[in-house]
Amino acid sequence: MKRMADKMKTDVVIVGGGITGTAIARELSKYELKVVLLEKEPDIAVGTTKANSAIVHAGFDAHPGTLKATLNVRGNALYHQIADELGLDIKWTGSLVVAVNEEEMRSLEELLERGRGNGVPGLKMLSRDEVLAQEPNLSQATLGALWAPSAGIMLPFGAAVAFAQSAVKNGVQVIRECPVKGFTMKNGRISGVRTPRGEMAASFVINAAGIHADDISRLAGDSSFEIKPRKGEYILFDKKVSALINNVLFPTPTKVSKGILVSPTVHGNIFIGPNAQDIDDKEDVATTPDGLAEIIAGAQRLVPRLPLGAAITQFSGLRAAATGGDFIIRPSAVVAGLIHAAGIQSPGLTSAPAIAELVADILRREGLAMKPKASFDPVVPRYIPFRELSAEEKQRLIALNPLYGRVICRCETVTEAEIVAAIHSPCGARTIDGVKRRTRAGMGRCQGGFCGPRVTAILARELNIPITQVRKDMLESYLFYDKIEIPADCEVACSE
Repeated sequence: MKRMADKMKTDVVIVGGGITGTAIARELSKYELKVVLLEKEPDIAVGTTKANSAIVHAGFDAHPGTLKATLNVRGNALYHQIADELGLDIKWTGSLVVAVNEEEMRSLEELLERGRGNGVPGLKMLSRDEVLAQEPNLSQATLGALWAPSAGIMLPFGAAVAFAQSAVKNGVQVIRECPVKGFTMKNGRISGVRTPRGEMAASFVINAAGIHADDISRLAGDSSFEIKPRKGEYILFDKKVSALINNVLFPTPTKVSKGILVSPTVHGNIFIGPNAQDIDDKEDVATTPDGLAEIIAGAQRLVPRLPLGAAITQFSGLRAAATGGDFIIRPSAVVAGLIHAAGIQSPGLTSAPAIAELVADILRREGLAMKPKASFDPVVPRYIPFRELSAEEKQRLIALNPLYGRVICRCETVTEAEIVAAIHSPCGARTIDGVKRRTRAGMGRCQGGFCGPRVTAILARELNIPITQVRKDMLESYLFYDKIEIPADCEVACSE
């Protein structure tokens, strides 16, 4: 592990490499600034960003006047603008909020008016016949739906990688496996960030640490808010049942959640979830039998004939639910130089580019000189998977690089060349799941049962590390050991 030079001078340190932190990094890379992003894990976007509903929300749910309402609508519009620049995988499917009784129909009318107040374009109510014409597998109890044509689906991890790659391309430094351990203060202002690799001087610190944002805030002496993790569980289905639905399907929302939805993914799968469980453990991402039963029952309320036999995996994610319910995007009232971008739960993914704009404005108001960078290059070339190329294009690539002729993941047709490229790209993969999220190796029906060992070997080779140092995802997620000592009493018990 390389050590940073002590007191490395920066204008802005961003704490947290999720969708919020990487979007802020990209926005700040437009200016003549020295910016560093610190992420405590081996890869970016391994928290809430990697496990959420992946919806680009239209913006009708949040109450007018809140940051969630304003930044959702602005973020949605920005994604329409930057999708091509960053090569983002976004499908503008639209969404339906479905009502199955008269009370829910009245709630939809309220959502319609709220959405119009928020400036959401194209909202309209659909009759029962209009809804079932779009979605014939919906419950026959359906009475109507709210149609939001500006909604879509995307790949959250892919967006975070694109933001990070754009930021790095334009001069931002991303340092992984670098947790923040504390701050240095001078006259009531942050002057430095302490990490295991050394300390760096900083004029401003952006707190974008997700579910740990309150922990980072307290390290600086600011206890003004609390983050409560809210778990949501999901079930993912095989691509073979992709024809079941066409749009993002929401139930009528509750006070704490947009509800258990049924949605397509950009890669052709379908998922159901999430539920909403307030928990205390910020590391608890385990799924539970009761939780999975809850999301199945909720999803069947919308789509009764769910193909449960086609389920291929389940997972959960943690929302960063903050006290007060709204996003916390403001300078600290306690510590000068600390800017919070905290409590970023849904619609945080949609709002990310708008949050980045707001943070840049706050920095400007707080006195940071923001000189535009003439050399800023907004483009990140779109990654086109080998499996999507024509036969002629595949043959040309194989002729240039024989590793394109070695298919590592058969379920998703991922080649060795693509895995090697993912490892060596800016902010490249360092773990098995990092390869999986960038290339889809291991995302198919067998969930890595066949390709996992081969991906492990490629990582060890390309990173020049022993197999025992290859990790699945997080810091200590090692999969292999040279030797495991078995206690003598265990050997006796096993022999008996």
